[in-house]
Amino acid sequence: MSKGTLVFAVVLALSCAARVEAQDRSPAPVVEFAAGTLNFPDEGVVTEGFVAGSARFYVSPRISLGPELSYVSGDRHNHLILTGNVTVDLLGPRARVTPFVVAGGGLYRTSEQFPFENFTHTEASFTAGGGVKAFVGERVTVGAEARIGWELHVRVNGLVGIRLGR
Repeated sequence: MSKGTLVFAVVLALSCAARVEAQDRSPAPVVEFAAGTLNFPDEGVVTEGFVAGSARFYVSPRISLGPELSYVSGDRHNHLILTGNVTVDLLGPRARVTPFVVAGGGLYRTSEQFPFENFTHTEASFTAGGGVKAFVGERVTVGAEARIGWELHVRVNGLVGIRLGR
């Protein structure tokens, strides 16, 4: 290998390394757990508790994609909600406290128990809303959010997130 070719290869390698180092890296994936209430309009307001789990994979420093699974338990029925969500953190990944917006679409499955027969149906669903979250350590966040969704409901919950890497 000639001296000129070697110098060219070294300069090229160093320039690529400098560009990679200067780029904003997306945050590591996050798992989140939520618990709260879903409020359904029905001759008044029916309130039911729910739990949810989600995973978020960042595609840019502020935008993440991922699935969410929610379970709602009511009297003689339950709901299972599976959505694919897009979450936008409104401030950068280094912010200690950040508001966020979230929207998602997927499936809403209801199972009802009647005295002589059980009934299950599945329909399309969506959810949209926002909230605020804050770091309470290097990898742990806590927050609160509110969303509206279909089958028509208003969701209010707390959440805990755990970043899986640096």
